[in-house]
Amino acid sequence: MEMTLYGTRGSGSAAIEAALVLAGQPFTQVDAASWVPGAGLDALAKINPLRQIPTLVLADGSVMTESAAILIHLGLSLPDGTLLPQSPSARAQAIRGLVFIAANCYAAISVLDFPERWSLDADSPPDVERCIKRGARHRLHLHWEMFADQFLVSPEPFLNGAAPGALDLLAAVVSRWSGARQHLKAARPDFHALLCRVDTHPPLAALFEHHWPARAA
Repeated sequence: MEMTLYGTRGSGSAAIEAALVLAGQPFTQVDAASWVPGAGLDALAKINPLRQIPTLVLADGSVMTESAAILIHLGLSLPDGTLLPQSPSARAQAIRGLVFIAANCYAAISVLDFPERWSLDADSPPDVERCIKRGARHRLHLHWEMFADQFLVSPEPFLNGAAPGALDLLAAVVSRWSGARQHLKAARPDFHALLCRVDTHPPLAALFEHHWPARAA
């Protein structure tokens, strides 16, 4: 039984899709997103009540959710260094980086996308939501700066080493939202250049072009 990936174009499922491609793992894709009613969403709701993407159904039928958790599982299932470094020390830092992105960058994007969820007053004026969004965007960009300062410490071309791995993939996808790439181009140009190398890495270039066609990094 092949794995099944639930997701949609331009979403966080691109990171999981890229990981499966790099690892040479066969999988079936189901187009689904919580904001697009249809058969895909109906199928997703049956296995993930939160209707989150990405959701990955493993070959044994078990369900994985949460991008960082999926990437960690896939990396640990492939102990050849394809997605996570083989060195225990480097692997620990990669796992730390994956959780950092999920806990800090993804979290800030959630606030930016749904500021109304973060106001106690259901009838709060628009300027309250604008303030929440401005604060979340500032915090998001600050978190990316912190990430670059902590994890871009190796002379290797990628965070994973000689070739991109799970941490590179999640960073390349999540940094595409909320103006992070533009901010990093000015604030952390070396890290921005690394992200562009991930985008254009030969096994991944067509995939990223599919998800974000002709979009400047």
